[in-house]
Amino acid sequence: MTTPHPYGTPGAPHLAVRGEAHLETAPDLARIAVTRTARGRDRRTTLDDLTCRTAEAHDLLKSYGDAVEHLETGALTVTPELSPHGRGERVRAHHGAVRLTADLGDFTALGALVTRLADLDLTRVDGPWWSLRPGSPAHREARRLAVHDAVRRAREYAEALGTTLAALIELTDAGAGPEPFPRTRSMAFAAATEDAPPPPLDLEPQRQHVHAEVGARFTLQPPRL
Repeated sequence: MTTPHPYGTPGAPHLAVRGEAHLETAPDLARIAVTRTARGRDRRTTLDDLTCRTAEAHDLLKSYGDAVEHLETGALTVTPELSPHGRGERVRAHHGAVRLTADLGDFTALGALVTRLADLDLTRVDGPWWSLRPGSPAHREARRLAVHDAVRRAREYAEALGTTLAALIELTDAGAGPEPFPRTRSMAFAAATEDAPPPPLDLEPQRQHVHAEVGARFTLQPPRL
């Protein structure tokens, strides 16, 4: 059996092309981050206040049921604030913070949840960050279109040479996925100061851009040049 030449031969020339696809689709998930803080002169009191406020935010998030698909607690920090006057390490106050992160798949509940969280005392809300699920059909569709684009380009080159494609000998995936998170928009909300609850925010999901790229190599019927 004769091993084919890696770069083709006059009797079986090779053609290498690249196929690309760009899609724009609605997001699947929205991520928000909730930071609750506490401050007190006594460290234990600060910790107790922070624990209560974290539980309050956690219960509020859990009250939305299946709309919140994933909830996790980040790092807890308690930092002493030293007095700028006097000698020695005299602690003036303690600052505490806990960060919660939640992923929502139901965007109808997002606006009301964000405003209720921002209405809590000493609370910072960041987000939403929009994204696609790893198994989103958009990724598969982008890859399919990239392959079709590679075949189309190869046929156009073959037609320019007055010949046709013979066989596919290699197909490589150059990577596919949405734009990274830094390209998505985010908003920060401070806690409300009025007694009346704020109205739900109207948050419009940001469209996600999906890109796929493949490399393909074909053999051609020998053209008559």
